[in-house]
Amino acid sequence: MRPAQRDRHDTLALRQQLIGSACKLFFSHDPVKIVKAQGQYMYDEKGRQYLDCINNVAHVGHCHPDVVKAAHEQNQVLNTNSRYLHDNLVDYAKRLSDTLPEKLCTFYFLNSGSEANDLALRMARQYTKHQDVIVLDHAYHGHLTSLIDISPYKFRNLEGQKEWVHVAPVPDTYRGLYREDHEDSVTAYANEVKAIIEQAHKKGRKIAAFFAESLPSVGGQIIPPAGYFQKVAEHVHKAGAVFIADEIQVGFGRVGTHFWAFQLQGEDFIPDIVTMGKPIGNGHPLACVATTKEIAEAFAATGVEYFNTFGGNPVSCAIGLAVLDVIEKEHLQAHAMEVGNFLMKLFKELKIKHPIIGDVRGSGLFIGVDLIKDQAERTPATAEAEHLITRLKEEYILLSTDGPGRNVLKFKPPMCFNMEDAKFVVDTIDRLLTDMEEQQLNQDKASTCST
Repeated sequence: MRPAQRDRHDTLALRQQLIGSACKLFFSHDPVKIVKAQGQYMYDEKGRQYLDCINNVAHVGHCHPDVVKAAHEQNQVLNTNSRYLHDNLVDYAKRLSDTLPEKLCTFYFLNSGSEANDLALRMARQYTKHQDVIVLDHAYHGHLTSLIDISPYKFRNLEGQKEWVHVAPVPDTYRGLYREDHEDSVTAYANEVKAIIEQAHKKGRKIAAFFAESLPSVGGQIIPPAGYFQKVAEHVHKAGAVFIADEIQVGFGRVGTHFWAFQLQGEDFIPDIVTMGKPIGNGHPLACVATTKEIAEAFAATGVEYFNTFGGNPVSCAIGLAVLDVIEKEHLQAHAMEVGNFLMKLFKELKIKHPIIGDVRGSGLFIGVDLIKDQAERTPATAEAEHLITRLKEEYILLSTDGPGRNVLKFKPPMCFNMEDAKFVVDTIDRLLTDMEEQQLNQDKASTCST
């Protein structure tokens, strides 16, 4: 029998007693206790409704009835490992293959994005017989040791950069090395990767993979310029390496115009390996690696079996199929494009009014609003962003920040996020920014008077 629901403070006390302190809470000074969710809304223990603007895991909406039903029905019949034949596994692989370029036709199922990225790394090394990896600065690819090693976002605060890891600049045309006024930022950023490869070769090192999120998320909701991946892939393939596209944050129609974010680069770009996670199971632990026959055969050539106890089990695959069904039935990819365009339009209008908004960028329901202290230097408005996030929570809107300066408001809501939600969020941010500006003006006046 489950105990009666605890007071929020009692739950917090037990968490502090029993759960490792490295496991952080949102709004740690005043955490929210969430007990229920539906669609794009979450509810605390007092029944108060919060608009969820950041939960890209609940891709088709929290507790979607079709997904819940699929899990329940399959759980009543069978759940076992993939060493037995089962239609769900092959049906799901077939459905995923229909969304991808033809050459990405071999699938491996796992339980988390970290597992998927670790497997992709193993495959790349086995196929190329090389060791080294090129990643983008500020990247995060997962919590396993192998992935911390290729995640500058993490390793810079730990043991530092391994000799087999090479870090390329993020193709950020707003605050990166080559900005919007550069004559050819695509080539310039790609040449940075080329130079890294050449330097590695001079040291006798060989590149196994270029590993990148299709849209860098932790790096600040970055939209790489179209054509960048193609040029990078040319250099990477010439070096005998493979291109791994991490779609864990941004896949499954979120970008609106395409099902996969790497497709924003153009039809002539196809990665060698694609990893999937987070939204794939709408909250259920599910992940996938898709690759070519050639890479899969090289991975199998070791004679060492790849077996994942829970990966590809019938329940997980039933859930994955249900998520694809809902995306299709509810036209969520088109919905993401329509609502995302509307949200971007509203924020660009807000940018004219509030100078703290330096940049608005995104695709579909993957949007970043870059807050700055000054237009010339584009200094990250870190403290202001944190204050705004806290105030939004008090207005029952859940949002967070990303980027090296923790100053980019990140929007990755459930895909059922609608026009009314978008207008509510932007109107609230408008009001809060106006309040912040008035407070700053009053402080400036008081400071002037005192001197």
